[in-house]
Amino acid sequence: MSDNDGKKTLGLRGGPRSGQVKQSFSHGRTKSVVVETKRKRVVVPKPSGKGAGGGGNPHLGDPSKRPAGISDAEMERRLRALQAAKANEAEEAARREKEEREREVERQRRREEAEAKEREQREIEEAARRKAEEEEKARVEAEEAKKRAAEERKSAPKKAAAADPAQPVPAQDAPARPGSAPRKGGDRPGNNRDDDRGGRNNRGGGKGDRRSGKLTVNQALTGGEGGRQRSLASMKRKQERMRQKAMGGAESREKVVRDVQVPETIVVQELANRMAERVADVVKALMKMGMMVTQNQSIDADTAELIIEEFGHKIVRVSDADVEDVIDTVDDKEEDLQPRPPVITIMGHVDHGKTSLLDAIRNAKVVAGEAGGITQHIGAYQVTTDSGTTLSFLDTPGHAAFTSMRARGAQVTDIVVLVVAADDAVMPQTIEAIAHAKAAGVPMIVAINKCDKPAADPMKVRTDLLQHEVIVEQMSGDVQDVEVSAHTGQGLDELLEAIALQSEILELKANPTRAASGAVIEAQLDVGRGPVATVLVQNGTLKQGDIFVVGEQWGKVRALVNDKGERVKEAGPSVPVEVLGLNGTPEAGDVLNVVDTEAQAREIAEYREQAAKDKRAAAGAATTLDQLLAKAKADENVSELPILVKADVQGSAEAIVQAMEKIGNDEVRVRVLHAGVGAITETDVGLAEASGSPVIGFNVRANASARNAANQKGVEIRYYSVIYDLVDDVKAAASGLLSAEIRENFIGYSEIKEVFKVSGVGKVAGCLVTEGVARRSAGVRLLRDNVVIHEGTLKTLKRFKDEVAEVQSGQECGMAFENYDDIRPGDVIEIFEREEIERKLD
Repeated sequence: MSDNDGKKTLGLRGGPRSGQVKQSFSHGRTKSVVVETKRKRVVVPKPSGKGAGGGGNPHLGDPSKRPAGISDAEMERRLRALQAAKANEAEEAARREKEEREREVERQRRREEAEAKEREQREIEEAARRKAEEEEKARVEAEEAKKRAAEERKSAPKKAAAADPAQPVPAQDAPARPGSAPRKGGDRPGNNRDDDRGGRNNRGGGKGDRRSGKLTVNQALTGGEGGRQRSLASMKRKQERMRQKAMGGAESREKVVRDVQVPETIVVQELANRMAERVADVVKALMKMGMMVTQNQSIDADTAELIIEEFGHKIVRVSDADVEDVIDTVDDKEEDLQPRPPVITIMGHVDHGKTSLLDAIRNAKVVAGEAGGITQHIGAYQVTTDSGTTLSFLDTPGHAAFTSMRARGAQVTDIVVLVVAADDAVMPQTIEAIAHAKAAGVPMIVAINKCDKPAADPMKVRTDLLQHEVIVEQMSGDVQDVEVSAHTGQGLDELLEAIALQSEILELKANPTRAASGAVIEAQLDVGRGPVATVLVQNGTLKQGDIFVVGEQWGKVRALVNDKGERVKEAGPSVPVEVLGLNGTPEAGDVLNVVDTEAQAREIAEYREQAAKDKRAAAGAATTLDQLLAKAKADENVSELPILVKADVQGSAEAIVQAMEKIGNDEVRVRVLHAGVGAITETDVGLAEASGSPVIGFNVRANASARNAANQKGVEIRYYSVIYDLVDDVKAAASGLLSAEIRENFIGYSEIKEVFKVSGVGKVAGCLVTEGVARRSAGVRLLRDNVVIHEGTLKTLKRFKDEVAEVQSGQECGMAFENYDDIRPGDVIEIFEREEIERKLD
């Protein structure tokens, strides 16, 4: 086939076909339009034999009728794709048909279930209806029996009169008995009893017994579809009353006497519910007592007791504090007790080497992380000795500001290790530590530290301890003493042996199987982990997931972290752990107790919080009006330095507040507006701006929004990491509020020789300076017979006719007082200067 033939064939087969179409318009106008139509090419493969140009493949079409440009391979691929599509379509149709069958089966099953439920409901309704009919029939029969009895009593005189025909018989209507005669006309079908019942049940009136629609239980029992319907319980009570009435009167039911628990105050409705009495009856009884209350008002326990006794019940008084009874306080059995590690508290004066000694025992560098080389928090650590004995150590700060923290450490400890530096001997905080240990009633071991220094004198330490009734073994006492050196490691093994010996003597035991309880050593608000409490478990085993209450807070143990920073699943007795999962930051020293449910924990925490609020309110209200006025008058002369304190842990915040309370005197004092735990927030800055106070951060920083707010509002934020610097700076700031001391320096005397009257000036004294010097700027006093009669300032000081600043001794001058003219010859003028001296707080 030539190229021309190919073009001609393509043009004929694929080209458009043209034609003319006549269009008609309004008013008889027409127009012929030439249009072209294109024919859609349809490729239909036709099977052919071997003779077709498909290489013997029966699925290939005639090459002469195949579209141009399509090879045999392409044609075969298209046929395979078409066959695959048809197969997929067939599979999809089969799948849809299968799903439709399954859905039909499911619908049929649901229909059957619905029909079964409907049949069951109908049976229940039918049974209820039959029961109601039987009860109604019994009631009607009882009424008929009563009527027959009444008729027999009335018919007795009639029978007597019938025996005497002369006596007239009174005409009486015969009682119409139900079912005696059928109704006439348009009466409803059925006997009279059924009709009467139908009339009572049908509240709409005028309709028959037959109902439209499905009969429900309520309709069967109450009869009537409109209006208020009676409950099943109400119907049962009514039937019971009717049955008792038919049997000859109601039977008296026995009064149920209940034990009614009454707290300090109770709502009237709640009281009625606990007595199982009607609220209206309780309110009526209260009104008879002269109390006009509603069901939502509260009454006290005494009034509730009167009401309970009136209704015949017994009162059981309970207190709000009874919510804490759920805390397990059972006594441990001897067979349940197991040995526990001792808890050792390191105490002593600041910088005597307590943390360094513990560092040497733990073989870890703890002191390097403390700001200024002093301990700011209570640290809790566990140490395993070479002999395998486990010891729990509490490291308390030695600074005077941390007295309360040291006291807390002594309350939870078994043994106190008193660290005294051999080159410094007994110091003030050493004496405090001795007092805390004695108050806690725990044995003491004296560790004489820094024995490696040349100036060390251990014997002086032992001698000084005698003044405080601490007699060591070398002085014929019962207190163990060990000479140690944290720097060289001298005496550490002896110290551990002494601790182990003391713990064996104590025979420390605890029950690890009971509900856990422990003491909060420290608490803080961690930015990433929320409130975190360092807890020393004292009894039981604290496990992950336990619900607990601690002070005014509660929570669920989300995680436990030991002293090495590792997460653990549980912590037994004498094990210090960090507890995560609290809803708030507790106070250091609070007791942690595990309870059964969250509701109990929440209830106990809310009660404790309310009790604390009431206690604070009572403390504030326990003053008379005269006392308040006297306090306000006294406060007028006292200058205050307000500050806001934010610390990293609760113990540090308490220690700072206590240190601030000691700063000041009768004229000035430091007032802590707010002390909290955690980062400095925008709320703190707002409070500081309103009160004009600085914000002090101890080992915390302000967040970005707080910093921006402080810059905009001009609030000063000061950061500290050592408590010495914080106390010194606050003391210096408070000293600035002290009024300066005024000191007078006498500089001269002058005597009035003559008094002159000058127009426009007044009386002018002609004076002779007898001693010192007279200055214009100085203060003066007028003395007459050595009695001060005026104190003021000079209006003028002249030498001859010139105004001068000062006049020397032996010279004459003229003086005039400001607003004072009562001057006489012979008066003496005392001249003095005032000097302001800045004061500082001690």
